[in-house]
Amino acid sequence: MMTMDKKITRRYIILTVAILVVFALIIFRLAGLMIVEGETYRNRAANSILKTVSTPAPRGEIYSRDGEILAGNNPSYNIQIMRNETVDTDINELAFELMRILRKNEDLEEDDFPIVFNEDRKPYFIYDQNVDQWKERYDLEETENAKEAFEVLKYRYGIEDLDDGDAQQYFIREATEISVPISISSWKFREELHKERWMGNYGITDYDLSAEESFEYIRKEVFDLDDQLSNEEARDIMILRDQIQRQGSYFQYQPVTIMEDISKESVIAIEERIHRFPGVNIVIEPIRHYPNESLASHIIGHVGRIATETEIENYVDELGYEKSDIIGKVGLEHAFELDLQGKRGLEEVLVDSRGRRQETLETINPIPGKNIHTSIDKNLQRKTEDILEEVINTIQRGGTYETAWGTDTFQNTQGRIYDKAQSGSAVVLDVKTGKVLAMANYPDFDPNLFTTGISSEDWQSLQPENPNNSLSPAPLRNTALSSAVQPGSVYKMVVGLAALEHGLDPNYRMRDTGYIELGRDGNQIFGNWLWNQNRGLLGSQNLVEAIADSNNIYFASVLNNWDYSRERALPFSMSVGQMLEFSKELGLNEASGIEIRVPRERSGIIPSEESKTRGIERSLRWKLFNDLRMEHLDPEIVDLSEDPREEIIDQIISWTDENPSRGELYNRLLEIGIKREYIEKIDNGEGWVDIIKYSYFNQAYWTEMDVLNLSIGQGEHQYTPIQMANFMAILANGGTRYKVSVIDGIEDPLTGEYEKKEPAILNQLELNNPRHLDIINEGMLRTTEEGTPWRYFQDFPLKVAGKTGTAQLTGKIPPPDEVEYLLDHLSRFRVTEEQVYGKMEELRDANPNQLRLLDEGFAMREAIKALNSNIGNQELDQFKEDYDNYSWFIGFAPYEDPEIAVAVVIHQGGTGGYSAPIFREIVAEYLGMNETQEYGNSEDEDLENDEEDLEEPEN
Repeated sequence: MMTMDKKITRRYIILTVAILVVFALIIFRLAGLMIVEGETYRNRAANSILKTVSTPAPRGEIYSRDGEILAGNNPSYNIQIMRNETVDTDINELAFELMRILRKNEDLEEDDFPIVFNEDRKPYFIYDQNVDQWKERYDLEETENAKEAFEVLKYRYGIEDLDDGDAQQYFIREATEISVPISISSWKFREELHKERWMGNYGITDYDLSAEESFEYIRKEVFDLDDQLSNEEARDIMILRDQIQRQGSYFQYQPVTIMEDISKESVIAIEERIHRFPGVNIVIEPIRHYPNESLASHIIGHVGRIATETEIENYVDELGYEKSDIIGKVGLEHAFELDLQGKRGLEEVLVDSRGRRQETLETINPIPGKNIHTSIDKNLQRKTEDILEEVINTIQRGGTYETAWGTDTFQNTQGRIYDKAQSGSAVVLDVKTGKVLAMANYPDFDPNLFTTGISSEDWQSLQPENPNNSLSPAPLRNTALSSAVQPGSVYKMVVGLAALEHGLDPNYRMRDTGYIELGRDGNQIFGNWLWNQNRGLLGSQNLVEAIADSNNIYFASVLNNWDYSRERALPFSMSVGQMLEFSKELGLNEASGIEIRVPRERSGIIPSEESKTRGIERSLRWKLFNDLRMEHLDPEIVDLSEDPREEIIDQIISWTDENPSRGELYNRLLEIGIKREYIEKIDNGEGWVDIIKYSYFNQAYWTEMDVLNLSIGQGEHQYTPIQMANFMAILANGGTRYKVSVIDGIEDPLTGEYEKKEPAILNQLELNNPRHLDIINEGMLRTTEEGTPWRYFQDFPLKVAGKTGTAQLTGKIPPPDEVEYLLDHLSRFRVTEEQVYGKMEELRDANPNQLRLLDEGFAMREAIKALNSNIGNQELDQFKEDYDNYSWFIGFAPYEDPEIAVAVVIHQGGTGGYSAPIFREIVAEYLGMNETQEYGNSEDEDLENDEEDLEEPEN
């Protein structure tokens, strides 16, 4: 038996041997790594690089106030390609096979490759086609470049005196019926810039290269495609490879998305053949989806790919976005882009020296964007949109609109049908918070069209039907925010409230005189609507009654401080300036504050004498440019070898502020070279001296007629539906002006943290007597009970406050194609087509520096006038249709304890009463009356009115 010491010694020896063996093995392996495999690992270490790859984050969702999704995300099947798994020689074959599958399953009805083939199999650039179509749409085919086109448009819109930057802003903010895709920094069409950037991706620096030359260069030199392929087959391959090329200097470790939102049929076909597609993967990624289609589209907006130079600079260069990222373009999608976008995920990958992915080392998941909760009541929004559309369509055909709360026939007493009523808007606000509950525009659009790139056909369907008509239906136009128009009689509450604040006794009565005579020899008539309609009179009225019956004479008297019925001054004083200043306290000169930034909200226009003067100058310039002809000029005084009219016009315009006497003006016109015969008489009418003096210079400052028109919401007043809704909220809530908001709060989907957006007060009306609001509101209650729109509320069992407005829009509707219009009527102008085109060329040759003549329509008008001296602009336009009136209705409900304010406008809706049913039905929906069709008044009484069913016509 071994002793204890021997056992310990033996174990020690065994342990020592074991340790030595382990160390030997380690040393042996190290030697192998260093000596046998050392070169391999040294090469791998030298050629391996750690890279970071970003992955997209799910976009935040947009909700209604009741928690229903307005904008969410759907899973999308996307094709990605990993270049490190694809051999260069195989990529063309791979692309060809993929495209065959995609075409078979109709996943390629539209593509982004900008070179296409026409019916004659000739290639052309889509960019060039888009420019040509834009020029054709706006009669600018004769212009050679973007600069010329821009200048012609400035002349056409009468803003040639503005610098280019201001003119560009005018087209963006004011002339919303026209899109001007021109960069004034480079004087190129934006399509030209897109084309140059695309060509640059392929190393093409000669931007004059034709589509055919570019196609052949890319086919052979860049992609090395088989000569046996047809052009169509080659183009299919180029479609796919172009998607890779567009993403710039891609790395092989970075997956590239080459096709989005493909069908399940294509997914199955690709997966079944996946062994034939090395490096290709089908991935499921979120794609923007709008489950309610067009519902609240002008509020939500839409998304799209980063495309413009400005977007690249703002998002890619400054914020680190990928060029292929989807961003919000308009509406809330744009306004809250940084909240909705989320934070991209990251993958740390090991790549070799050629950029090919070897191994994924670490993954950081993306953080989804924040959710935006709006104040929109989804059901009310849908109902508001439906009502607006139904009523407008019924007005167009002169039909009958029938609900539980009324039966309304949209024809006047003469059977007139307002068939040009094709667009409008309705806004509903919470009077106690300023939150938007509904905002509808008609027509609207489906934002899903933009999610993966809108097709040319769909894009064209969203453009105005008549690009020359500012009131032509335009689905993308946010009328509630962007369309500022005359308010008509709905402005009378502003005049009344301001007058009360300046001392008007609300019980002071004035007799309706029917009309007021103005001007030289009393040849201008300002009439009350009932007098204009049937020579009727409204009798003696106080303020409440005047609001109810929309008494033009009463409000004209108030603002002019003159009682026309008694021919004496009123026992109080309020100037036009004081009334307009009070309008500012109501926020009518400011944007409402709603969070939507694109399109830009118009702030409305409170008139000023200065703005009228500048407007008259623009009108006079337009008149002179159109009607001052070369034959009107004296060759003994002015050099006619070059067109001197622009300089002469500038001189005449410069005299506006001075407004010289008729005699002085006569002499000046002689001195600058206008022939005496044309100073005295033009085309059997007034001469230039009387036209300039009495139609323009004398009108450049506020006249008595201007003051009277301002009192009834005509003239230069221009306000948006959302401004008028906020005005109603101020009257309803006791004088508090809230900043309008469509946001309830922002939610972090990971933590559940909710940032509530509280109502913001902009100002509180400081009234001399709070009862003044009650007086105005009483007038609006009387309006719905016994005033001009009473019949629309005779079956409505709820007291509401409201007011109609019928605002005149003077002028002729420009046709979609001025040239076509003129050609159709040449026989009426007693000229032939051959004569006209010959004269057009003659005018252009004689006036090479007059860019305005590049406008085909303008040149043709000038040619016709030159050929027939009896034809002027009035004669040329006589066959065009007249604009119809704006139809307004604004109000709040319930009357006793107001909850909502509503503003409705229908463009060319004819009369203010036609908007009243929209207000009524919105109120019924909001208060749940349609669910029970029962709602009691505080007093159970029937309204009786045996008066003739009258409408409030033009104001």
